[in-house]
Amino acid sequence: MPSVIVCPACDLAHRRTAEPTKGRTRCARCRVLLQRPETASIDTAIAFAACALVLLVLSNVYPLVTLHANGSSREATLIGAAYGLYSQGYQPLAALVFLTTVMAPFAQIATLLYVLIPLRRNRRARGQNILFRLLTHARPWTFVEVFMLGALVAIVRLSAFARIEPGIALWSCVLLMLSLSALTSVTSPEQFWAWVERNRP
Repeated sequence: MPSVIVCPACDLAHRRTAEPTKGRTRCARCRVLLQRPETASIDTAIAFAACALVLLVLSNVYPLVTLHANGSSREATLIGAAYGLYSQGYQPLAALVFLTTVMAPFAQIATLLYVLIPLRRNRRARGQNILFRLLTHARPWTFVEVFMLGALVAIVRLSAFARIEPGIALWSCVLLMLSLSALTSVTSPEQFWAWVERNRP
């Protein structure tokens, strides 16, 4: 573990202290958080990941919204949104929507379950370290929050022309967004490597 911490906000170098068991270590210049207690339970992380996986499935199986206009109804799903863009000739945008709202969250959840379940049993998954490093770099590409913001803006605008009924998937996406945020919080790189060190024979 490096003996120096560089502040991500102002680049001020600090000498690393022992991992704090209480409170948090902040930058002396800008007060950005540098260290925090890494005491999360691996069971909590697995529970968040399993919950997020169920919510991701629900978000893709059920409709986001149902539109009622001129006596007809139409349902919109998460994958259907990407397919709609594809069929209208926006293939790059459709691929981006599919990758960032379906594949990236699934890859994040599946990777964490793959490495955490064996770790809880005092074992190591094959390629554990490489996979977690890749996950750390891929996490910023999970854009569920951006998609939800865009969906809410679209729903507000469409409500002036049609009756909108929120579907199960819309609420599942909201809960998925919260679950992924909680999962990211309890599986920070520092916490993950602490679990690895703790289970090392």
